[in-house]
Amino acid sequence: MRAAVLTRFGAPLAVREVPDPEAGSGEVVVEVLAAGVAPYAAEVFSGKRKYPLVPPVVPGVGAVGRIVHVGPDATRLRVGDVVWCDSTVRSRDDALTPDITLQGWSSRGEGGARLAEYMHDGAFAELMRVPTENVFPLPAAAGEDPARWAALTVHTISYGGLLAGGLAAGETLLVSGATGNLGSSAVALALAMGAGRVVAPGRNKAALGLLADRFGPRLRPVPLTGDEATDRAAMSAAADGPIDMVIDLLPPSAPSSASRAAAMTVREYGRVVLMGGVGMLGGDDLALPYPWIMRNSITVRGQWMYPRTANVGIIRLLASGALDLAPERVRSFDLDAVNDAITYAAAHGGPFDRTSLTPSAG
Repeated sequence: MRAAVLTRFGAPLAVREVPDPEAGSGEVVVEVLAAGVAPYAAEVFSGKRKYPLVPPVVPGVGAVGRIVHVGPDATRLRVGDVVWCDSTVRSRDDALTPDITLQGWSSRGEGGARLAEYMHDGAFAELMRVPTENVFPLPAAAGEDPARWAALTVHTISYGGLLAGGLAAGETLLVSGATGNLGSSAVALALAMGAGRVVAPGRNKAALGLLADRFGPRLRPVPLTGDEATDRAAMSAAADGPIDMVIDLLPPSAPSSASRAAAMTVREYGRVVLMGGVGMLGGDDLALPYPWIMRNSITVRGQWMYPRTANVGIIRLLASGALDLAPERVRSFDLDAVNDAITYAAAHGGPFDRTSLTPSAG
């Protein structure tokens, strides 16, 4: 098969022939119809983000695929099924705290790195081997437009964060990082899940305007100034009432002061979910005040990725039309143009901009 290979950090991906993957028990092989290209992919492949990928590796996180081989222990999946391939692979020998690797992308700790040695290659290839439990059937619409459905890579992450915070219908949510690729997904999902209003802070006024035009009065945009106290007051005022939950999806380039200003708008007994990259490349710690957390009974939790059940939930939301993919701007590239796709994605990382690689199209 043909695949795009990261031979070393800082080098363009090389499209070349590699051996076809072989599935063992508990595994599925899929033909990759479409894989999302993250806006920050160039930072990963350059080494800037310091992800623990070990070249040579076929990168790519998550894919829409068509099953070509099913292992002997699968009871419902069939050859020919169009499926979503979740990249979040968990070890099978510790139910309480499984090691995790993001297939073809990243991993957590020593155990995750060991798992990544086996589930090494990702979705930038004509074929991909995936654990059976990471494969989820998709509706017919996904087979008709797989490049658009590859946005599951983004939406499943933000959905996992909203589940982690227990977002309930009618509540007010603040999305820190709302004008970004992940943050705008969280805005759309929260409103699809019945949030009463969503506060969307950001510095990009054009992106804030796009969100306001798309979602109407339930969306409360807040232009940020960079002054922590000023911004906190503006976010609180925009909510026009208590903020029940804050989800932080800011990138590594954002200062911790921006995360702190957003987090501290939450009401007494409120929840804060941290999912972004703040501090991953250095900088100040978040430094939330202990007395504020304790006396206001604030719940602060981190969330890396999502539970397996989130895949089922987000697919149902999309299939029902509650979350509409139609307005998203999708640009597709074939496998030979993978480096062009990476460059394009970096320049088009705003709200509802999607870049897809379609390896089997060529």
